[in-house]
Amino acid sequence: MKKIIVTGGSGFIGSNLVNFLIKKNFFVINLDKLTYSANKHNVGFRTKKNYKLIKVDINNKKKLINIIKKFRPKAIFNLAAETHVDRSIDGPKNFIQTNIIGTFNLLESLRFLNKKKISPKLVHISTDEVYGDINKGRSDENYQYKPSSPYSASKASADHLVKSYIRTFNLNAVISNCCNNYGPYQFPEKLIPKMITNIFQNKELPIYAKGQNSREWIHVDDHCEALFRLYLKGRNGESYNVGSNKNLRNIDLVKKILKICKLMNIKIGKKTKIRFVKDRPGHDFRYALNNKKIQKELQWKSKINFDQGLRQTIKWYLDNKNFLKNISKKDYQNRLGLNT
Repeated sequence: MKKIIVTGGSGFIGSNLVNFLIKKNFFVINLDKLTYSANKHNVGFRTKKNYKLIKVDINNKKKLINIIKKFRPKAIFNLAAETHVDRSIDGPKNFIQTNIIGTFNLLESLRFLNKKKISPKLVHISTDEVYGDINKGRSDENYQYKPSSPYSASKASADHLVKSYIRTFNLNAVISNCCNNYGPYQFPEKLIPKMITNIFQNKELPIYAKGQNSREWIHVDDHCEALFRLYLKGRNGESYNVGSNKNLRNIDLVKKILKICKLMNIKIGKKTKIRFVKDRPGHDFRYALNNKKIQKELQWKSKINFDQGLRQTIKWYLDNKNFLKNISKKDYQNRLGLNT
């Protein structure tokens, strides 16, 4: 059975990717620090025979080397990252430590092992936010990096590190830059699950500024399929945008969630009303990816209809309320990103 390592495999995208790979009959080794947003107790694969969870910080280079040497995986999907922009505004240090220094230590581990003839393919998962504000058109892979937040700057830095190790040390690696994900297991600090859980709990629906900011959305299952294609066919040293071409203003997204909830006969309480709140500092207005490269080279494109995927996501949170019960409310209900 082929082995694959997923760093950050207890997070949102990581959990879904681990499930995806197990169904493909890989033995998956999940390396996770198990921070506040991890799903250790809420993932369906934790009892599978072809799955192993190892609690480890990606910054522990010695342990990384020993683990990779022991399991000799075909690939490593690097999803270990701090991801919430608002948290990066309130406290950038963890983002620098995990997203930059952590990626550096992973790369150093692979550089060392490369000399020992152990060279798994690295699929480094990044974000569309590295391109910054896209007022017109859609950013392709050659678009200039213009990160706006400590989060996106840390991810941009990691991308540059990966590219430098590919060129200088001949590492086998590809980079994916994906748009906003949605789906099951997403921590409720992010927009879609936050709106869903607030509806369930009869709370206000806070939206930054006037809700005009535009984001591109993709279901996490489509993203996992794209990452698998990158493992199979992604060209060494290349970056690939992973997008859906589906953009929505935040206000329209929240209204769509409310509409679907009503159609599903989910009670909308009297306190559940849209409330505009003070914008966060440096808030990018629009992200939009040009994904023609991955469509042409790897024959991949997103398949899941947004309205259907959103309905399935709402149903998942409705059917899995224990997921929320196991999360401390202080970790996701307080307003973040107020620092100026």
